[in-house]
Amino acid sequence: MSFKLSKRSLNNLQGVKPPLVAVVHRAIQITEVDFVVIEGVRALKRQQQLVDQGASQTLDSKHLTGDAVDLAAWLGTIRWELPLYFKIAEAMKQAAIENCVALRWGGAWTVPDIRTYSDTMEHAHEAYLALRRSQGRKAFIDMPHWELS
Repeated sequence: MSFKLSKRSLNNLQGVKPPLVAVVHRAIQITEVDFVVIEGVRALKRQQQLVDQGASQTLDSKHLTGDAVDLAAWLGTIRWELPLYFKIAEAMKQAAIENCVALRWGGAWTVPDIRTYSDTMEHAHEAYLALRRSQGRKAFIDMPHWELS
């Protein structure tokens, strides 16, 4: 099954760096789960709102420079079940490999470039959670987030 980016998604890619846009375009063609681009470039005011809400941890977000996008699973409506995001992550990893673009994923912050991760993206996520637990630190999980490394 092949999906296409919606007009909303294409609009939300405006201002995003071309290598990341190319990865998103390829990923939508090969993903097992349809997705929408819910955010690309953000204004500082929007970033501040997200930090205030606890949805982001930094005012130095890569969204401010067009180096990040947020993708949400779409099954007639936005869905948040983790298995959907692992499938999107696999498509993003394959698209990043094909396009030679280093990417970091908010589901596995400790992997600096998902192209080099030899196991599944689900495993990368679980490894990140295990590491944070072993450090006695809380994990910050941002499954929709993708950024250029």
